[in-house]
Amino acid sequence: MAAVLALTVRAEASSDGYSRDQFGDGWVDVDRNGCGTRDDMLALRLDNVETSGSCTVTSGDLPDPFTGEWIHFERGGASEVDIDHLVALSAAWTTGAQDLTYSERVSLANDPLNLEPVDAGENRTKGDDDASEWLPPAADFRCEYVARQAAVKTKYGLWLTASERDAMVSVLETCPQQQLPDEGDQPVISSGLGEAPKPEKTSTPKKTQDSTPVAEGDGDLDPRYEYCNRLPAGLGPYVKGVDPEYDWYRDGDGDGVVCE
Repeated sequence: MAAVLALTVRAEASSDGYSRDQFGDGWVDVDRNGCGTRDDMLALRLDNVETSGSCTVTSGDLPDPFTGEWIHFERGGASEVDIDHLVALSAAWTTGAQDLTYSERVSLANDPLNLEPVDAGENRTKGDDDASEWLPPAADFRCEYVARQAAVKTKYGLWLTASERDAMVSVLETCPQQQLPDEGDQPVISSGLGEAPKPEKTSTPKKTQDSTPVAEGDGDLDPRYEYCNRLPAGLGPYVKGVDPEYDWYRDGDGDGVVCE
């Protein structure tokens, strides 16, 4: 609670210039362990983990914090597990992240403090909402959820909107002993990441967290889901050379799979 009340409260900034690429090209191995952040998080949170090689998580069972249910994950199967950014990247952009360096933004997007494997349907329902707009259905996770958001915003110097602060305070009033999570080992500034892409001068609408724009198609594929985060649970991921839908989305991490 003290950390939330210590954060600056301001109105949202413009979303002009936001794109997912401003936070790095997909998942990045910022901790230099040889594995991408997505596989790191799956290995950390799943039970009964099976891997291919030293990094690629192929299956496991997730105790989903958003719903309180168990979810079986299989790589290349039905996309029922997403890696959620607890502070959504587009929401971070409008509450101070656009003023961070590119390296700081890549760190934020790949920081385990800000990441959680969760039910894909709930993650896509959340989109880029803050705590005033969406909270996990599993009420017993809400205190940790907003505490993690407070820790992320404190670590990276982001601010809160007034409605976001009020919602977080309301949750934390139900758990006055909730501790602020440790910041962890992830550095705020990562190195060797290259230059940031030039900002786009167009406003980005809500509900596009971690979205991947559809590519030009031939008109034969289902056009209803322009972004990966709009796919309902049960659709995706799409594998290169197997699923024609693969060509409709950008493969940010180059692993041959989109909408993971």
